[in-house]
Amino acid sequence: MSIKIVTKNKKAFHDYEILEKLEAGIELLGSEVKSIRMGRVNLKDSYVRIIKGEVWVFGMHISFLESTNPHYKPDEKRPRKLLLHRKQIDKWYGRVKQEGLAIVPLMLYFNERNKAKLQIALAKGKKLHDKRETLKRKTAEREAQTAMKYRY
Repeated sequence: MSIKIVTKNKKAFHDYEILEKLEAGIELLGSEVKSIRMGRVNLKDSYVRIIKGEVWVFGMHISFLESTNPHYKPDEKRPRKLLLHRKQIDKWYGRVKQEGLAIVPLMLYFNERNKAKLQIALAKGKKLHDKRETLKRKTAEREAQTAMKYRY
């Protein structure tokens, strides 16, 4: 059994240069796990902050299910606490403060033990010319792949 990827944050790969990745658990409420299993989650405009020694993800949208109890519906875009070791939090907090880096969520998945995990990354923002260069390189690689495909 391998991991089951629920969603990826494609915008993060476009806007940031990924330096270091880490797996974090997420503190979820009620029917949020079911919603994630159904793929009703969006990481597009989400970001991670370290506040008072705790790691939080903001802007992650998890939709309700129709079967959810109408009296108990947690806010869809509420901040969610991430579960990490103290050593990892302190290390990343130091790098964010000193080097001016950002922490961004990359993908949400279920691991081998069927637990929801969020892959976060320490990232450096790309400038506009870097984004254009990456786009050119990807286009060139895609064209080379198609040329090789039709050649054989």
